[in-house]
Amino acid sequence: MHHTPLIATISAGLVLAFALGLLAHRLRVQPLVGYLLAGVMVGPFTPGFVADQALAVELAEIGVILLMFGVGLHFSLKDLASVARIAIPGAVGQIVTATLLGGALAVALGWDLPAALVFGLALSVASTVVLVRALQARRLLETERGRIAVGWLIVEDLAMIIALVMLPSIAAAMAGGSASTGQMLLTLAITLGKVAAFVAVMLVVGRRIIPWVMHYAAHTGSRELFRLAVYATALGIAFGAYKLFDASFALGAFFAGMVLGETKLSQRATEEAMPLRDAFAVLFFVSVGMLFNPAVLIERPLEVLATVLIIMLGKSVAAYLIVRAFGHPAGTALTVSASLAQIGEFSFILVGLGVALGMLPAEGRDLVLAGAIMSILLNPVVFSLIERRRAHIAPNPPAEKREAAGVAPAHGVITPAQEPVALAPPAVLPPVEEAGPVLSTLSDHNVIIGYGRVGSRVGGQFAASGEAFLVIEEREEALLAARHDGAEVIIGNAADPEVLGLANLAAARRLFVTIPEAFEAGQVVQQARAMNPALEILARAHSEECLRHLEELGATLTILGEREIAQRMIERAFPTQMAQPPLHAPP
Repeated sequence: MHHTPLIATISAGLVLAFALGLLAHRLRVQPLVGYLLAGVMVGPFTPGFVADQALAVELAEIGVILLMFGVGLHFSLKDLASVARIAIPGAVGQIVTATLLGGALAVALGWDLPAALVFGLALSVASTVVLVRALQARRLLETERGRIAVGWLIVEDLAMIIALVMLPSIAAAMAGGSASTGQMLLTLAITLGKVAAFVAVMLVVGRRIIPWVMHYAAHTGSRELFRLAVYATALGIAFGAYKLFDASFALGAFFAGMVLGETKLSQRATEEAMPLRDAFAVLFFVSVGMLFNPAVLIERPLEVLATVLIIMLGKSVAAYLIVRAFGHPAGTALTVSASLAQIGEFSFILVGLGVALGMLPAEGRDLVLAGAIMSILLNPVVFSLIERRRAHIAPNPPAEKREAAGVAPAHGVITPAQEPVALAPPAVLPPVEEAGPVLSTLSDHNVIIGYGRVGSRVGGQFAASGEAFLVIEEREEALLAARHDGAEVIIGNAADPEVLGLANLAAARRLFVTIPEAFEAGQVVQQARAMNPALEILARAHSEECLRHLEELGATLTILGEREIAQRMIERAFPTQMAQPPLHAPP
């Protein structure tokens, strides 16, 4: 009765992604494996229902926009400038290396130089969605290595914008057409000028208009209008950047988020953008799966293997060597190289344009898509292995120098508590290797998971009372604050049992779980209770469901913010009725 390709694509994509993602989770595999398989199932190369491929790609682009908008909210111009010295030459060097490797494979397959150029460029650029999600999953986005990876990604984005604009002229020149060197240089200058104009508009005009609009929406008191303002800002500026300045959607959204991130509403904007962002990010993986023809794995296995090796080994080795050459520690180099060991959305656009211009054979597109699927599937595994390896490669100075400068240690490495010190920037000390993670020697101590707004207040009280406490965190600023308060510090994700085990919970007195993520908090509580059945565990909750979940997993006391606020109000209103039990007590 109705022709509804949009509804059919979204419904089939999300339903299958949920079912297969849940199955992957039960099998202890990354959920994105399920999302990719969902795309293969609704794609044109498998029997049954076929979703609209063009619509799926556009929906995926919305996910990229919202994702980069969220990244921009946590970034500042200062952060971007701080990593420019490594991000710009690093990204350019890695693009050149990967393009040469991919071009060499193309020539070995008998393709001409235009095909080699397009194929090599397609293998050189990482996926925005995969990179950012990997960093977010490990809470690395706001660390120095996370900022380097994102800065690197922005430079790659700019390079691909230039490549997309220049490819038609290059195709004409290589085919003996009318395009001259002067015309190509003029095209390049116009493209760079447009991107520079967009950045200038955002930094000069956007800094005034965007905060004003967001504050006005916030002051209406309508959450619906504020949420709409967030989406309108992200999507509107991304589309305007693409339409008016020939920039990419991702670049436009990133700068919109970066400008908004300088206001006090950035945290609230992040919370509002997350649900829609995650849903469309799933559709990105579904759209990638739809492009994949499984037959290429059987028909051209050696070519696929060579393509995957260039993406995951060639690019990673080049990135690692470049980062190390610029004096950064081995741990940072490993994280950056793992982040870039995959390809994604820009690769699909490049090969699509290459095929349309007659520069690349259809076989090249199939190999790029196969390489993308395989690298996306394997990237979480590589990331986990490298992060484990990084725990044994401490990118920090010797302990005595590090303590003198207040520099945080490597992932999983404990730094002893000390008196508050003046904090110096980590760059003042050269990176060296040190021993791997060791178990804390503290006993009868307090352990705090997360050192944000809640955890730092708890830690401040322990610091004032002189009680020993240990903090598990990943964010640099929070780690330095904990060290400054005299805490013993472990860098890492407390949901990882290896990291949590370093806190010596068997000898601890109390555990404070102050992180807002309900699932991670539940994992910490469950593992901590198994390590020490007698441990007193105090946890933070954001909803009744979260409260019950944490109590079922073993929390001694779970505190819900809304209940505590209500209790204080009741105490003020009914001072004579204080004999009743507090609202947060278990029934």
